[in-house]
Amino acid sequence: MTTTSEEDRIRKRPGEGDADIYDEDGNVRSDFLALVGAAIADRDILFLRQNVARLHESELGDLIESIQPDQRLALVELLGDDFDMTALTEVDEVIRREIVDQMPNEQIAAAIGELDSDDAVYILEDLDQEDQEEILAQLPFTERVRLRRALDYPESSAGRRMQTEFVAVPPFWTVGQTIDYMREDEELPESFAQIFVIDPTFKLLGAVDLDRLLRSKRQTKVETIMRETTHPIPAEMDQEEAAQLFEQYDLLSAAVVDENHRLVGVLTIDDVVDVIHEEADEDIKRLGGVGDEELSDNVVSTVRSRFLWLLINLGTAMLSASVIGLFDGSIEKMIALAVLMPIVASMGGNAGTQTMTVTVRALATRDLDIYNAGRIIRREAGVGILNGLMFASIMGVIAGTWFHDYQLGIVIAAAMMINLLAAALAGILLPLLLDKLGADPAIASSVFVTTVTDCTGFFAFLGIATWWFQI
Repeated sequence: MTTTSEEDRIRKRPGEGDADIYDEDGNVRSDFLALVGAAIADRDILFLRQNVARLHESELGDLIESIQPDQRLALVELLGDDFDMTALTEVDEVIRREIVDQMPNEQIAAAIGELDSDDAVYILEDLDQEDQEEILAQLPFTERVRLRRALDYPESSAGRRMQTEFVAVPPFWTVGQTIDYMREDEELPESFAQIFVIDPTFKLLGAVDLDRLLRSKRQTKVETIMRETTHPIPAEMDQEEAAQLFEQYDLLSAAVVDENHRLVGVLTIDDVVDVIHEEADEDIKRLGGVGDEELSDNVVSTVRSRFLWLLINLGTAMLSASVIGLFDGSIEKMIALAVLMPIVASMGGNAGTQTMTVTVRALATRDLDIYNAGRIIRREAGVGILNGLMFASIMGVIAGTWFHDYQLGIVIAAAMMINLLAAALAGILLPLLLDKLGADPAIASSVFVTTVTDCTGFFAFLGIATWWFQI
């Protein structure tokens, strides 16, 4: 059993009862992990309830990710009804599936009944259809219908992210009636920023911010203080597009409507923050060609997710090698070419990656579109030319001094100029082309941009050298 002195080592926040579980680097403290591990091994339920069950959902999620894999399910089982299932929305997908797959459906159903609908959907969507139906069958009818409707929307849509609990009132109600309704209704959301105004068919008419409602007199009708411009989000809209609307209009929450403009849910800023994090994480991984991969994935699944793009990269590398093969006679006669040609290709690859990264991100945030593409292309071409002039001059002097042959310096300077311009153009034109064709530019751009810069760099340098030196 853990001793009282050990428990006292868990620092407390001023004014709170929760343990401060993080060290100065933001990681879960090793001594706290040791105490929790010992409590799990000893089945010390009292310690876990006093020091783990009270943690915030995000802290509990970090703790679950930090403890040993074989301790995770044991922790959930020992906490029982005191375990906050919301914490599972804070862990990565692989860990969540491992835990949920081993939990009895009855326990999942009981826990989901206490969650907000958006968190419940987040957990349910990881289960197979049979388990979903078994769990939903154990829920009250109204809640079951709401969750089924959310699960029917496409993955990564606003409908999947929305919370189906909201406050909606008719336009003829007064402020006093609305306040009394909110005081008496026990099914209200845990927190909300606005009240929606609907007609008898649930079509959205407008919204009232909570602060404005509270400042208005009780006899004031809701329709006189509502905003008709509410920026509703279609349930089928992609979650990334919805997040962009939140950014554009500085929203804290937004109504989610179906194809008939009927109110079906609300999207809140906390869910949008998660979406922004997920989309940024996804874009970075795709740029690296690793797909949907988590640190908790096993070796086999990690290899599988990376294999395809490594295979494609192998093919493009062979294409670059074939360009070098065209000039094998020149390389044999002038060994300096073999020494210098990787420099030309490497500079082009790095320059192309810089332009490509900016372009892919601009496409994702819609800062780059058909209306400003021409201007941005001209700008990147100018950047490529200027960089080419500077680095061509630097490399020309270095190569000429290194090999005591300033003609060689002129050759590599010319090749550097050509390749940096090609890199700038490839870095912006290839993502634009892929986006125009309906492909995700974040997935394929890096492989093709590198191929263009390698082939251009090798061909320009070796071709100019062969012509210049007549070898």
